[in-house]
This record gives sequence, structure tokens and C-alpha cells, in this order.
Amino acid sequence: MLYRAFATVGGLTLVSRVLGFARDILIAAALGTGGVADAFFVAFRFPNLFRRLFGEGAFNAAFVPLYAKRLEGEGAAAASRFAGEALSGLATVIFVLSAVAILAMPWLMFGLAPGFADEPEKFALSVTLSQITFPYLLCMSVVALLSGVLNSHRRYWAAAAAPIVLNVVLITAILIAIQSGYAGAAGAGYVLSIGVTLAGLAQLALLWFAVRRAGIRLSIPRPRWSADMKALVSLGLPGLLAGGITQINIVIGTIIASLQAGAVSYLYYADRLYQLPLGIVGIAVGVVLLPELARSLRGGDLAAAHNSQNRAMEFSLLLTLPAAIGLAALAGPIISVLFERGAFTAADTPATARALQAFALGLPAFVLIKVFQPAYFAREDTRTPMYYAAANLIVNVVLSLALFYAFKAYGLYPHVGIALATSIAGWVNALLLWRGLSRSGAFQWDRRLVSSLAVAGLAMVVMVAVMVGLLGGLAPLFAKGMSLPLRTGALALVIGGACFAYFIVVIAGGALKLSDLRGRRSA
Repeated sequence: MLYRAFATVGGLTLVSRVLGFARDILIAAALGTGGVADAFFVAFRFPNLFRRLFGEGAFNAAFVPLYAKRLEGEGAAAASRFAGEALSGLATVIFVLSAVAILAMPWLMFGLAPGFADEPEKFALSVTLSQITFPYLLCMSVVALLSGVLNSHRRYWAAAAAPIVLNVVLITAILIAIQSGYAGAAGAGYVLSIGVTLAGLAQLALLWFAVRRAGIRLSIPRPRWSADMKALVSLGLPGLLAGGITQINIVIGTIIASLQAGAVSYLYYADRLYQLPLGIVGIAVGVVLLPELARSLRGGDLAAAHNSQNRAMEFSLLLTLPAAIGLAALAGPIISVLFERGAFTAADTPATARALQAFALGLPAFVLIKVFQPAYFAREDTRTPMYYAAANLIVNVVLSLALFYAFKAYGLYPHVGIALATSIAGWVNALLLWRGLSRSGAFQWDRRLVSSLAVAGLAMVVMVAVMVGLLGGLAPLFAKGMSLPLRTGALALVIGGACFAYFIVVIAGGALKLSDLRGRRSA
């Protein structure tokens, strides 16, 4: 059951991320890493931060346990009343904040991208594009709440499919921009920014329809400061910081990267690649595990809660560890094949690849955060993860600044120091979360998890050996001047061969059972 839910959310997220790659390939070809690209990525970063905060589970850290409590204890009608009240209050607050931010954007931009201040045209374009994209925040806040309602009823597909809508709309927008002759020009940034807001409206329509189709009726009363809303805010603010810390760190990295020409774009493209496994695995786990744990704990079934946590960690590490190794080892060929065309030149490939390698080091930690945090959130404890997130934030800021200037002083890519700092901070957060759960007895390793990780270790050794062999044999096809189809085919062979070797060992060793994906529960 749990693995099947992971597979549903992960599969739809995979479709979204593949479309996201198509989107970014088009953006790279049209904008490259120049001033317009930097301006759009800064404008997109803030609404995208809110999309990930709200849409990928951080908001639901507070909402889902409270909704599940009413659903399990008082029935669907009481839960719907609570959801309607939360929707009214949330939409009102976000609307006011968005209006203020849009009006204050010329001043806010000095904080979002201080390095742009020396380039008036880029700065002004960033302000305008950010104002255009900002309404997306309101749409995503409502989408998040509706997703939490559906997920609590074990209806996962609509929330997981919503990002697909974003990518379809943005692909359409960039194609329109290219066909209109805006490639490399500010016009492309305007078209894409309008596309972001339209995508938010489309996602909102999809989720509202899904809620109605599920037979859930939400009335939207006048906003009021009730006891329920006090509880939601009390849990929600710490939960947003704790659940969204990785994305907050990315925003901090963007701010620092604005001091280096092109660095915002390098980090964006690298971020998009490591977000693929993080999205498929981490987000699937975070979205599914929280309502499962909340319902198990409300029902007093501690054995089911422990089993869910162990299966979530097992699923996460079986997929994330090989992905991290693959991204680190194949960063150069992956970046070259995906992005090196049009305005994205060969000189941009190594700068982006080094950032991807640094992010890959932290990928297992980013996913483990998604595994450990729901155990706190399901117990209505958002403050402890918030304190750990604060430590993460401090480590990230200090190391980002220190490594940025240290790398610059030694003639290395300064932005790689930012990516490395984000990964180190992620490991600090993951280890703090694990230690807290272990000390309280809320997380205990079971024998199946230990056995599966041992098998995964052996499988990774086999995978690396196969990867090295294939890279050596296919090296001529990656040489400069080879055609894109040949390089793409060679990369596909290396990745496919390595994945095949890994999963053969994992399945043969019993670490991954096909019966799990068909919905059976096993301990």
C-alpha cells in the first residue's frame, strides 16, 4: 500500500520533471546564461520557492495532522469545515502579502539579487518579471491546502499531477517566445513570466475540480481568528521553515550568486537536475508519509507507524544513493547532452557540472530530511524541526559566504562553494533529525531496512564497476565534435547499463520486492 502510493506520486513527479527538463532545455537554448536568463530565474525563484514550500509538503506539515485529527475523530463534515476556514484565512493573508510585495518589489530586489544593482537594465527587468509572477503564490497556497485535503483521503494523483500543468504551460510559453523572435531578448522573459501566473491558475482549477469530484464540499466562510486557526498558525510557521529549509537555502545561494555573472543560471540548471531524484523520491515520500503517519498515530497503531517510517527510508535510500553517485560521476556528459546548444555554450558546461556534483553530495541528506520530518509533524511537533532547520540555515549562510570567496580566491568556480555549502548544511539537518527521533524512540531500524541497505551497498559497487567500464569503452563518442544523437545514445547506454546492474543486484538480494509496488504491506 505504502510503496504503491510512493510509486503513484513518484511516477507523476517523474513525468513532471521530464517535462521540466524539456522546458529548461528550451530555456537554455533561448536564453543561455545571460542577463535575461538571470533576471527570469530570479523572478521565478521566489514563486518557485513558494510552490515547493506549499506544494511539496511543508505547509501540510501543520495542516494535515490537524485535518486528520478531525477526519478520524469527528468525521468528514468537521474536517471540511476546518479546511474551509483554513482556506479562507490562508488566501486572505497571502493576497495581502502578495499585494504588498508587488508594490515593494523595487526595494525587495535589493535583497533578492543585490549583485544586479550594478546593472540597471537587468535589475529593472528582474523587478518587472517578479511582479508579473507574484500572483502564482496565491494560487499555490490554495493548491497546497486542497492537496492536503485530497492526500488525507489517500487521493494522491491530482496534487502530484499539478506540476505537470506548470511545465506544459511554460513549454508552450517558451515556444511562443521563440516563434515570436524573442530568443535572447527581454520579450522571452515577459512571455515566460506571464506563463508562470497562468500556470498557477490552471493548477488551481485542476485541484478544485479534483476536490469536487471526490465528493468533498468546502464552504469558504469569512476569515476569523479562531482557536483552530491559532493552532494552524502555531504549527504552520515553524513547519514552513523546517519543511522548506532546502529551498530557502537555494534562495540564499541565489542571492549570493548574484555577485558573480552567470552564477544564478549555473546554479539553476544544476538545481533542476538534482531535483529530479529529489522530486521523484523525496517529495513522494514526504507527501505520502505524513498523512499515513498521522492516521496511524491517531489510531494508536504504533507498529504501523514504525513500519511506514522504515519502508520510507528503505525506498528513499535504495533510489537516492545510486542517483547521487550517477549525477556526480556523469555530471559533465549530462549537462553537455541536455543543455549545450544555442545560447548555452561549451564554456557553460563545466561551470554547471561542478555545481551539480556539489549538489549531488547532499542529495541523500535532502531526501532523508523528507523521511524524518514527517515523524515530528505527525506528532504536531513542528518546533523541533524548526530549531534544526535554523542550525541548517546558519551553517549554510556562513559556509556559502566563506566558500564563495575562498573558491574565488583560489581561482575555482565561486558558485560551486555555494552548492557545496547547501549540501553540507543538508547533512547537518538530516543528522540532527535522525538523532532526535532515535533518542525519543520514535524511529527504530528494523531488520529488513538494515538488510536492504547492505544489499544496496553491494549493488552500488557493481553499478560503479559497470559505469566505469562503459565510460571507458564509449569515451570516443563523448569527444568534442561528436553529434548530439551519438552523445545522447552513449549517455543513455551508460545510465541504462548502470541502472540495470544496480537493480538486478537489488532485486536478486531481496531489497526491493515487486509485490510492494502492487500494494502489499510487508514488514
